[in-house]
Amino acid sequence: MLPIAKSDEPRINEEITAKTVRLIGVDGSQLGVFAIADALRAAERQNLDLVEIAPNADPPVCKVLDYAKYRYEQDRKAKVARKKQSKVEIKEMKFRPKIDVGDYETKKAHVMRFLKKGAKVKITIMFRGREMAHPEQGKMVLDRLAEDLKPFANVEQQPLMEGRNMHMLVAPIKGAFDKIDIPETSEE
Repeated sequence: MLPIAKSDEPRINEEITAKTVRLIGVDGSQLGVFAIADALRAAERQNLDLVEIAPNADPPVCKVLDYAKYRYEQDRKAKVARKKQSKVEIKEMKFRPKIDVGDYETKKAHVMRFLKKGAKVKITIMFRGREMAHPEQGKMVLDRLAEDLKPFANVEQQPLMEGRNMHMLVAPIKGAFDKIDIPETSEE
């Protein structure tokens, strides 16, 4: 039984099912339309593989090339693309509307540490019971925090009430932490 080609990989040599193919040479020149047997012989004569590069064309387009080298180059390109892409992490810090000064400073330091590492931070004010009657207290805490973080972060999403919670999203400003030193802690 022949191995079945994966859907994301091109078919090579005997896996190609078309009766006729448009053949492209090693140098990229168009050689014309060939029967599959003739195209396979042409590739075999050069000790190379016949690779189907455009299966949906009519007739399918095949190229004579070294498949192992082709796969290696594709993997290298994918690796470089993955390396260049950046993954944005979102951390969350929860506050209460009646937060004390010491707790506020500690949580603000955690937010600064997250921002320094390049993560966006979702700040949540949690309301319980009668605190729901005074959402302006939560808004004051978020406004104060936004003002304290102004040199280091931009507010991406303004404070928004959602159920019993109020949210705000802040993102770090590139290069803002180059000038200052924020102590690292083992907690996270």
